[in-house]
Amino acid sequence: MSNLDLLPSLLFKINENQLALEAAIMELTLWAEKLGATEVGDNARGALWAIDKNEEFIKMTLAVLMTPD
Repeated sequence: MSNLDLLPSLLFKINENQLALEAAIMELTLWAEKLGATEVGDNARGALWAIDKNEEFIKMTLAVLMTPD
C-alpha cells in the first residue's frame, strides 16, 4: 500500500477525532451555560459552528476519496 493510499483513511480518522472533540466541547458548553457563563457558551458555539458548517463537505470528500477506482 502506497502512502497516497493511506491518505483517505488518515483523513477519515482525523474527521472522527474532530467530531469527538466537537461533542466534548458541546458538553462543556452546556455545562458552562448551566453555570451562568453565557458569554463562554456563545464563544464556544461560535467555534463549533465552523465544524458543523464544514462537516457535510468533509463527508462528501471523504466518500469520494474512499471510493475505489
